[in-house]
Amino acid sequence: MAWWAWIILGAVLLGAELLAIDAQFYLVFIGISAILVGLAGIAGPDLPPWIEWLSFAALSVLMMFTLRRQLYEKTRGRALPAVDGDVGGRIVLPQELAPGRSCRTEYGGSSWTAVNVGTLPIPAGGEARIEAVDGLTLHVRNVVGEE
Repeated sequence: MAWWAWIILGAVLLGAELLAIDAQFYLVFIGISAILVGLAGIAGPDLPPWIEWLSFAALSVLMMFTLRRQLYEKTRGRALPAVDGDVGGRIVLPQELAPGRSCRTEYGGSSWTAVNVGTLPIPAGGEARIEAVDGLTLHVRNVVGEE
């Protein structure tokens, strides 16, 4: 890809993060990586496309894992939620959730999938207890009747 295309891609990603959505700084680092690859294309030799894409991916992952938490804490004034410590905590679900079914919910400022692992349905607006966390999935159980 041409150097200018990388820079445009980076600018679009930065703009999307800052203006349109709150992806918690994921798009910032992807955008910065695209801009860096574009700048390398200006300064350096003409590289094969696979090396450009590999550099882009490596830079994105490296920056997300090394810089994201510090930037998030500095700009938001709070730490990222530690969800593993929230097992046993409570969450209010926006819609009814039958046993074995899933729905989307907000928790800790992020969007999650909640799966009802109990035997009782959880009513809309009902409180559920977090039984386990698996990636971006919360395993929940109805608080009323299953305690």
